Amino acid sequence: MNSTERKLAAQIAVLIFLLSLLSGTALARGAEPGSKAEALAGQTATPSTDKLDINTATKDQLKALPGIGDAYSQKIIDGRPYRAKNQLVQKRILPQATYDKIKDLIIAKQPKTTTPTAK
Repeated sequence: MNSTERKLAAQIAVLIFLLSLLSGTALARGAEPGSKAEALAGQTATPSTDKLDINTATKDQLKALPGIGDAYSQKIIDGRPYRAKNQLVQKRILPQATYDKIKDLIIAKQPKTTTPTAK
């Protein structure tokens, strides 16, 4: 290896180190203001989870999900209620690729049924 190749290899190594350092600090800072991740964090979620309920979410909340626009958000609303989130694909509401992008961000909660109390 000649000196030019060694210099190039050293520069590449420094570049890789700096990129990994920068990505680590970006992860430590969290989401950028105004990002979709921040928008999802403010959604109606229970304290135990930060997943968006597809049975109760508004059109704007659904549009904040990656890959979901006006058309898909309306199709999700029109197809309610869902017993499970994978019904978005089973009912042909979303293609598998779009579902794969959002499956970790959503949940399909069932409404709580109240039993009448005996008198």
